Amino acid sequence: MAQDTVADALNMMRNAKKAGRESVEIKIASNLLIEILKIMRQKGAVKKYKIDTKKHNVEVTLGELMECRAIKPRFSVSKDGVEKYRKRYLPARNVGTMIVSTNKGLMTHEDAEENETGGSLIAYFY
Repeated sequence: MAQDTVADALNMMRNAKKAGRESVEIKIASNLLIEILKIMRQKGAVKKYKIDTKKHNVEVTLGELMECRAIKPRFSVSKDGVEKYRKRYLPARNVGTMIVSTNKGLMTHEDAEENETGGSLIAYFY
């Protein structure tokens, strides 16, 4: 495991999906990762996840997921600048989701545009 738990977890999920597995066990859990999994579950990329507090790991059942990656470096984006990065990371206009960390918490790029708030780009998936 490297230093970035979010990037490692998303890589494990992507590799498990490519290998044809339905679930993956992520060894290190963090609050940021749990919030990302909540957003992914809302969008259907993750069917369910189970947190084991004793072992500090998460069991994730994968859903409709093709690609998921962390955005490095974590670009700061203004309320008007989301479109530029959406074109860079997502394959088409209405396909995929970017996760933005704002002062109001984690949200999707659509919610950030709707609330007219900027933040830091964390990850994307489709």
